[in-house]
Amino acid sequence: MVERVPASFSPARIRAAFLRRSALVRCCFLLVVAVIVVGLAGCARSEDTRTTVRFWVMGYEGEVVAKLLPEFERQHPGIRVDLQIVPWLSAHEKLLTAFAGESLPDVSPIGNTWIPEFAALGALDPLDDRIAATPGFDQADFFPGVWDTGVIDGRAYAVPWYVETRLPFYRRDMLAKAGVKTLPTRWDEWRVALRKVKQVAGEGNYSILLPLNEFEPLLSLAVQQPEPLLRDGGRYGNFRSEGFRQSLGFYKEMFDQGWAPVVTNNQISNVWDEFGKGFYSFYISGPWNIAKFKERLPAAQQDDWMTMPLPGPTGPGASLANGTSFVVFKDSPNKEAAWKLIAWLSSPKVQAEFHALTGDLPPRRSPWLTPALAEDPYAKAFREQLERAVSTPKVPEWERIATEMRLVGEQVANGRVTVDQAVEELDRRADRILEKRRWMLDQADKAGAAP
Repeated sequence: MVERVPASFSPARIRAAFLRRSALVRCCFLLVVAVIVVGLAGCARSEDTRTTVRFWVMGYEGEVVAKLLPEFERQHPGIRVDLQIVPWLSAHEKLLTAFAGESLPDVSPIGNTWIPEFAALGALDPLDDRIAATPGFDQADFFPGVWDTGVIDGRAYAVPWYVETRLPFYRRDMLAKAGVKTLPTRWDEWRVALRKVKQVAGEGNYSILLPLNEFEPLLSLAVQQPEPLLRDGGRYGNFRSEGFRQSLGFYKEMFDQGWAPVVTNNQISNVWDEFGKGFYSFYISGPWNIAKFKERLPAAQQDDWMTMPLPGPTGPGASLANGTSFVVFKDSPNKEAAWKLIAWLSSPKVQAEFHALTGDLPPRRSPWLTPALAEDPYAKAFREQLERAVSTPKVPEWERIATEMRLVGEQVANGRVTVDQAVEELDRRADRILEKRRWMLDQADKAGAAP
């Protein structure tokens, strides 16, 4: 028997049902597409329209500043900061490579000794007009020598972020044992203290550590003299000046008298432990060692050490204005936003907060009024020293010259050359390094004198 197909399943009705279902599917598909398009349009309307500031920061400070940036973005809703942390060891090369490839960030803190180099390359944007137009930006609040590190040929190319200066850490108990009742402020007084400490230090111990693999101790003595280290606008070395001769002579005397060991840092297992053991009682170093000595010395010795300003030839001496400073790169398309970031990070409140997180020293006076700094006995000497901080010669070649100073200073300490031989050799080496600079300056002078 043949089974009949119900009328509802006739070919015509099946075809009609299929067409209806296809239409429904198409409608659903178009509806989904419409929803997606509307959603994408909504996303387009909600895209981040803020100005993006590319910000490169070196080392540990980059990790710390990342904690501060959300508050800056909250206060400046039209700006987003794209932070990139760069290792210090590769930072200089990375910046030069970026300059050559026209891919520098908008803003970055750079080492103070790098500022002349990047200014000479034409990579930096002058900041004088922005500084003058910014309400509340108190340039006079910055320590003068620290501010001066960013001024090239009378124009400000950088704003200091944090400062490093060098001064002696000393053993109070050893000075008391030696009968030194008053801290020396002049070199003649320091000589007496060094001699007395050596007498009570014991066999194999010394008065002061001047590591031969560092140029900073000799340079710290040299910058206390009135004569510049380079002459004729940075064209030639000035190491044969009477002032530098005196500084190098005092440096040599500390080794000749046996007050300082003829060693490098690499020959000392641990500078903090050896300080605590009495291997030396004076150590010229920077503010980072405040935290290190607090950490490394045992609790029983925490009252045995302190910091002091550098003695000078005839009174309280000068020291170095090292550290880093903010710059805006000339090709930045976001200079106004980059400057707002600099101004915010340079404010006293933010600088005080940055110090609390890092221990880095503020380059302006007002943050030093906060209890964390004003009540820190170890920071007091640094506050005083910063009033007499001075910048190093503002030539791109300075770091190479400083390296030669270290090498020649090591020969002096080892008794291989005299002071007279050393200053002549330093001038020869500096003049050779500055040869290209002289040529360029001479060409510029000729072009300026042409009718």
